[in-house]
Parts: sequence; C-alpha cells; structure tokens
Amino acid sequence: MDRFESASTFVAVVEAGGFSAASRRLRMPLATVSRKVTELEEHLKARLLTRTSRKVEPTEAGAQFYVAARRLLEEFAEAERQAGGEYRAPQGSLAVSAPMAFGRLHMTPLITEFLAAYPQVDVSLQLGDRMVNLAEEHIDLAVRIGALPDSALLARRLGAIRYVCVASPAYLAARGEPLAPEALAGHDCITFTGLESPTEWRFGESRAAVHSRLALNMVEAAVDAAVAGAGIARLLCYQVAQAVRAGTLRVLLKPHEPEPLPLHFVTLGGRQSPLKLRAFSDFIAPRLPPRLVFDDRLAGA
Repeated sequence: MDRFESASTFVAVVEAGGFSAASRRLRMPLATVSRKVTELEEHLKARLLTRTSRKVEPTEAGAQFYVAARRLLEEFAEAERQAGGEYRAPQGSLAVSAPMAFGRLHMTPLITEFLAAYPQVDVSLQLGDRMVNLAEEHIDLAVRIGALPDSALLARRLGAIRYVCVASPAYLAARGEPLAPEALAGHDCITFTGLESPTEWRFGESRAAVHSRLALNMVEAAVDAAVAGAGIARLLCYQVAQAVRAGTLRVLLKPHEPEPLPLHFVTLGGRQSPLKLRAFSDFIAPRLPPRLVFDDRLAGA
C-alpha cells in the first residue's frame, strides 16, 4: 500500500464530502478511491469514515487523522517546491470563518484585495456568529473576538474591540442621557441576542439591569432601530462606527466601558503553515487595525 497516496485519497474524500465527488476531483476510478481508503483503514486498524446512503463523514479518529494528514501533505508539497528551487506563488483554496458583521464590513473588502494580489488562491469566507471547530469543519483560519481559551490553536493578535452603548440624538433629547450604568433601568433598551443577555449588561465586574423593549438577532437591525430612536443599544464598536461617524448615533457611558476584547486570527497548530495561509495572514493582518480605529470624537465631522 502506498500510504502517501492512500492518505491523499482519504483527504480528498473528506473534503469532497463523498467517494464519487473525490473520484471526479482526483480523476480516479470510484472503485480505486474506495479501495485505497479501505486499505488505509485496515493499515491503521481504525474506522476513518462513516458511510451511509446519503453522505460520508469522518469518525472521531478520522477527523483527527484528516487534520494531521492534510497538514503533512501541504508541508510535503511545499518542501518539494523548495527542494526544486522554484518557490512558486501561493496557490490553492482557503476556508476562512468570521463573525457576520465583522466579515461583511472588514474581511470581505480585504479578501477582495487579497484575491487581486494572489490570483492563484481561492477563498471560501463563511460568516456566522457561532464558534466554529476548525478541525471538524475544515477551516484554515478564523477570526475570534474575545479571550481565547487554552487550546492547540495558533493565535495572531490583531488589536482590540470595544463594547459601546449608543443612542440617537432624538432619543436622548426626549429621554435624557444616562450617566451611570444603573440608570439604564429607566430607559428603553435594544438588545442583540447574539451578544448579551436581554435583561442585564456587564460593565467590568458589575452588572446593570436593562429593560429590553426590542430584542433582535441581527446586528444591522439593532443599529437601524437605535438610529430610528427606539432606545439605547450596546454593540461592538465596529458595528456602530459608521452611524457614530455620521452623527446618527452618540456613544454613551464612556467612563464605564468594560475592558476591550482582544481580536485574533486563529489557525490549527502545525510545524509549518502552508504558504497560502501565511500569505493570507500576512496580507490581511496589517490592513485590519487601521479599519478598526474607533474615534467617536469625529462624530458628525
């Protein structure tokens, strides 16, 4: 058995989502694809794939082997390029995950620039506000906002993100401006269910009760409602930056803001990152911080 070829075939099956799709991708007979994976399972004495009539998924052992095999295959391909004296331009596909609003506002424009600079790299950007598992979901790089738990992931710090309370000038003219977190209980609040509780907001070690007049599960809708005067919202600074700069929202309770949240790129650990991944991180990372500068003193300028 050629273990390298069998591992390559297994990786293709996992990434393609099935034997038939892998057969087409590899231009290899379906029977050969199936045989190579079976030989690999017999060699490892472990079941790597769960096969049903509808889909093929890696087992727990298969998911772990996939991560290791994919990393080794990428390192081997890069070693070949270096040994051959021709260090080619980054190429291949990358899967990237980012929070919904952050990805739309910041990652998408920068990825567009990256694609123009690296025409041989394709990017799949997956936007969502849940925490993804890089290994199980085949993600190469994810954007994480907040403290990172101890893990085997490699992290690259990009900056920090602030929580801010905001309201429209019309709302504040009608209801007054809260000067302390405890004053929020007497105000109408707009809560975004993807970030915090609809009944209380945290300010460092303390908590403030809030009256949620409107609860929303989409950031853009929460911003629109605040601009329309529906109440006070607490969101991440990049989510309200445009409205604050335009003067349609004002930042409140600045002396009481909690500590900023760290912003990172995270990737799976390994001895050497693929060239395409290093190129992506090195291209995007220095371009993100200037986009995230939040200076509410410029409001209405």
